[in-house]
Amino acid sequence: MPDWTASMQQTFEFYKVDPESWNDVEKVDVVTSGTINRDEDHETLGDASFEITNELDEQYIRVYLTTIQNGEEEKTPLGTFLCQTPGSSFTGSVKNVTIDGYSPLTELKEKRPSIGYSLNKGRNVLDAAYQITSDNLRAPVVKGSDSSKLSSGFVSNLDDTYLTFLTDLLLIADYRYGLDPLGRILFMPKQELTSLQPVWTYDDGNSSILYPEISVDRDLYEIPNVVEVVYSKDNQYMLSTATNNDPGSSVSTVSRGRRIVHRETNPDIKDNPTKAQLDSYARNLLRDLSSLEYKLTYSHGYCPVRIGDCVLLNYERAGLTNIKARVVKQSIKLTPGCTVEETAVYTTNLWE
Repeated sequence: MPDWTASMQQTFEFYKVDPESWNDVEKVDVVTSGTINRDEDHETLGDASFEITNELDEQYIRVYLTTIQNGEEEKTPLGTFLCQTPGSSFTGSVKNVTIDGYSPLTELKEKRPSIGYSLNKGRNVLDAAYQITSDNLRAPVVKGSDSSKLSSGFVSNLDDTYLTFLTDLLLIADYRYGLDPLGRILFMPKQELTSLQPVWTYDDGNSSILYPEISVDRDLYEIPNVVEVVYSKDNQYMLSTATNNDPGSSVSTVSRGRRIVHRETNPDIKDNPTKAQLDSYARNLLRDLSSLEYKLTYSHGYCPVRIGDCVLLNYERAGLTNIKARVVKQSIKLTPGCTVEETAVYTTNLWE
């Protein structure tokens, strides 16, 4: 693997992919530049756009970053996309063609399960997701292992595609789809940030690949400092209130000078709770709602970090020390330097 913090020669290579074998079959020499977008919130986990000098038929294309360092050449895959040419322009001397790239999950978006399609109670969730995914797209699917089973029948909605149906199915087992750069479909468990180990550290040292600009966004607006929980059932009525009046908390009634109330009228609590149980429920809910998400946006030279990975930021000039964050979005520029614009998030609790 290259030393991504050291100097190297970088070029990009593009290959046509055989959708049956999923192997590279032919080099494509007409691509001049492009952008790869990876996004955890995107329905198909990302897309791409390429500038080419001649139109191409619909085909899968795999992108590589080729590096030469200390005399050794290595190809690092960046993504695999189903490409289509929506349009072109001619300047009089040069033909400019923009080609759009879609992730392999797009094939699930194009198909719909039959009306009333269902899975029976007791079916293993990941086994079912693997089988249905494999049957409805051409990309390889990496089989996962998990014991979660359906506690009841799972039926498709009228407007479901296979992608929405399977995405909802995976949520039952706390899984989601993932992609690797070769375009293989993965099943990723949902994990808390605290349980993840950083795969890369960004710092402001002399050999860092981190660019100097970084933005930090947060939104305190909807964080409450008072929670009211109302329990009403079978002529039983109780009200519990939890209040954050801690002067050391930036969102407390003391610090903000006003009450911001969240009211819960349908608490997830067993029947006939005691007042002490309802009070505890209110305190725990206020603590959970006092979590603030920070969104960090920064750029760096390419390194093998993907969405879902945990990174550590030690960027002292920006006031960020030992910050563990989870990468949720990337935009990779297929130009010299291979700049990656990245977004990562982390949370902190403002009331303990």
